[in-house]
Amino acid sequence: MNSTISSVSDIRAALAGLPGGDEAAAAAWAAREPQLTKPAGSLGRLEELSGWLATWQGRHPPGMARPRARVFAGNHGVAALGVSAFPAEVTVQMVANFRHGGAAINQLCQTFDVELDVIALELERPTADFTRGPALDEAEFVTAFRAGMDSVPADTDVLVVGEMGIGNTTPAAAVSCALFGGEAADWTGRGTGVEGGALARKIEVVAAGVAAHGDQTPLEILRRLGGRELAAMAGAVLAARLRRVPVLLDGYVTTAAVAALEAERKGALDHCMVGHVSVEPGHRRLIAALGKTALLDLGMRLGEGSGAALAVGILRGAVACHAGMATFAEAGVSDKG
Repeated sequence: MNSTISSVSDIRAALAGLPGGDEAAAAAWAAREPQLTKPAGSLGRLEELSGWLATWQGRHPPGMARPRARVFAGNHGVAALGVSAFPAEVTVQMVANFRHGGAAINQLCQTFDVELDVIALELERPTADFTRGPALDEAEFVTAFRAGMDSVPADTDVLVVGEMGIGNTTPAAAVSCALFGGEAADWTGRGTGVEGGALARKIEVVAAGVAAHGDQTPLEILRRLGGRELAAMAGAVLAARLRRVPVLLDGYVTTAAVAALEAERKGALDHCMVGHVSVEPGHRRLIAALGKTALLDLGMRLGEGSGAALAVGILRGAVACHAGMATFAEAGVSDKG
């Protein structure tokens, strides 16, 4: 699929031809749901979720046999400006931890039977400092974007998208601010735990990046202010749409990465749900700008795909109820008069 993508213009062209959901599967879901032994709407968002899965999986009933998580890792030039409480080498160390099964995402994927893969993107070569120039040139951006596209098997039932990258809440804030406006302080939070002067410095870095690159098109904003893992997440989400794979987005960085797709083409994220809302203040603001509502609000801010992986359990419950419950006729229960 990614053989047609060799430039930002090619990505924009792919966004112009996005498939919609499967209307027949959606109709089959809509015919069954009111017949189940419960008052209409009594399962709340679980009902919405089973319908959303059927629509984007293109089958009824929907299934959850092959959920997959993809965690993308990248390093950032702006990390050298003191925007994170941790040094950049932690990205490499955490990738090793993922691969040895020692991180939170490993435990959550094991708990909810989610296949996990970690894609490290040139960690030895951080992006450029976006206060001095674009974070990535076009070739670097497209290479990372294509790596994300390559990571999504077509038979995936739902894709969990997450990230790891020391300093990457700074590009997330810069991308969000450039796309949706407001002040840098509105979008910039503590990230890994910066406070006081370090937080003020982080806000200054975000503001400088937006001043330098904020007058560009959405995909150019992502290239100039983002990073390799942000580009790869956008690529994975576009590939998922082209393959009609539903997506669970994780926290602030993940949502910021894919917001550029929606800004380029309204409806580009219709196949996506937000797994959880981060305590990063910009994430709640960003979700609202995208017109979405997160499934969970648990005070999490870890990244790694952790909140989205946790939300897989909710999807499993939604599918089990829709597919497994008896109808009024099957159970011999009187429907409402």
